[in-house]
Amino acid sequence: METIIKKQGIVKAKSNAAQGLRDLFEAELKEMFWAEKSMIPALKKMTKNASSPELIRALKKHLTETEEHITRLERTFDSIGNKADEKKCKAMEGLIKECEIMMSETELGDVRDAGIIAAAQKVEHYEIATYGTLHAYAVTLGEEKAEELIAMTLAEEKKVDAALTKIALSNINIDAADLDDEW
Repeated sequence: METIIKKQGIVKAKSNAAQGLRDLFEAELKEMFWAEKSMIPALKKMTKNASSPELIRALKKHLTETEEHITRLERTFDSIGNKADEKKCKAMEGLIKECEIMMSETELGDVRDAGIIAAAQKVEHYEIATYGTLHAYAVTLGEEKAEELIAMTLAEEKKVDAALTKIALSNINIDAADLDDEW
């Protein structure tokens, strides 16, 4: 049977695999708790490496929001009767690593700022996708308080993404592109 499963490309579940939507919901909450906590030092590093005052302000604002997201996740865990717990989120770990590599491969200035925005938006898109999924799970599971808390965070993540796009298009990308002309 195992040979047949491998040939068909079916992944064998671990012994502690999620048995239902609630298990999956709780597992995703744990990963987002880890992810948001991991973003605190990452956002601080991005802020130190940014040069645009507008970008620095946006990153600092999002740092404050991220701290609130952590508190909100703790309240979400409470609302479903669980203790806040975390599980390493490999996707977020990879996105943070990618940002660190990008910063090490660019000089301080407009090009690095453009890269920081790109990296931050990748994180935002991941968070938007995950919080959107968590919201749908909360709705399906009838977890009204969790649904409300997750919806608040989802709305904030979308606003951050829009703000970063506005900053990139207002001057940073243009200034970074102008550097190509100087060669």
